[in-house]
Amino acid sequence: MPFPTIDEAGLSEQVNRFYSRARRDPVLGPVFEQAVLDWPAHIQTITDFWIQAMLGESRYGGNAFAKHQDKALKPAMFERWLALWSETAHELFEPGDAGRLVQRAELIGRSLTAGLFHVPGPTWPDV
Repeated sequence: MPFPTIDEAGLSEQVNRFYSRARRDPVLGPVFEQAVLDWPAHIQTITDFWIQAMLGESRYGGNAFAKHQDKALKPAMFERWLALWSETAHELFEPGDAGRLVQRAELIGRSLTAGLFHVPGPTWPDV
């Protein structure tokens, strides 16, 4: 049964299920296994990040961009990350809330991709 709305419990379940999948994923799994030394702490940190991102509660005090630097990441990995995140969200939440989670993840993924890989933003015509 889906969560009736996005709340702490739902976000915690989203993060846990996502990482369960990501750790087994042939593309993402090796990167996560190399980067994460303390899984319970990582899960809590990422849950706090998503609680802050979705509920506005100030919980995450880290720097997501800095945490992703110097990792063996490629832009296509963010597409895989988003696919697994979306799959999980649509299993757990009603369609509208799943869409909100996916939309926020897309924004985060684009931001990280632009910063990490220097992907240019839109160009503006001369006026």
